[in-house]
Amino acid sequence: MKRILVTGANGQLGKSIAELAKEYQHFDYLFTTRNELDITNEQAVDTFFKQNTIDFVVNCAAYTAVDQAEDEQENAQLVNEIATKFLAKACNEKDIPFIHISTDYVFDGTASEPRIETDQTNPIGVYGQTKLEGEKLALKLNPKTIVIRTAWVYSRFGNNFVKTMLRLFKEKESISVVSDQIGSPTNAIDLAKVILDILSKENLTYGIFHYSNEGECSWFEFAQKIKEYSHSSIQINPVPTSAYPIKAKRPAYSLLDKTKIKTTFNLEVPHWEVSLKNEMKQLV
Repeated sequence: MKRILVTGANGQLGKSIAELAKEYQHFDYLFTTRNELDITNEQAVDTFFKQNTIDFVVNCAAYTAVDQAEDEQENAQLVNEIATKFLAKACNEKDIPFIHISTDYVFDGTASEPRIETDQTNPIGVYGQTKLEGEKLALKLNPKTIVIRTAWVYSRFGNNFVKTMLRLFKEKESISVVSDQIGSPTNAIDLAKVILDILSKENLTYGIFHYSNEGECSWFEFAQKIKEYSHSSIQINPVPTSAYPIKAKRPAYSLLDKTKIKTTFNLEVPHWEVSLKNEMKQLV
């Protein structure tokens, strides 16, 4: 039985993989948080890889505080770049395939059609820059690397837009939500399923892939659907990004073209509204 090491086990994606593990019993799993494995410590990583049998690594660990990253560049680099380097090197030494999760923030958000994997990257903040450097290091240090860029991730786990909306719906009579940033929400359960489906294939294809749910919406439209599915009566007002002064600029357009991942691995991708409706059953 092949064993998957999953780092960042306390995050949305790590917990989603754990949730699906019972459906993928042909794998053995090793879930680690910083307590079990400090991926920012090269010696700790090397020792862990020597002491454990590992067939695949899925790196779900990331520094994702987009605004905070502007003030904590070193912390963001430590997790998103340096730790990724240590994991990729350790995988390469043992000939282990490495799945590394990245983000649409490697782009500047100025496109007008969904981004493909070979499009020019141009991060507009520290978070995106450190994630891009992490991608480059992983691909350079381990030829058996699959980078999956995703966007607008939410789930029943952790902190995310859907859970924030549900909390605000209970606390307030009206809220304002940005209506000029476009993307496609990604249910972390769907992304976890894709990762486990890919690792279940006999032959892996390496490189960069894009994944989110199908369809597109603004944050405002996303919030409206959450309202509909939770039967809330809150008033939601659309506002421009300029109404929310924030430290780190956000990509205005986050759509990712998923053709490559769908054709390479023969995957079907659910529409974001269908996935949201399913996930809401776990949340409401």
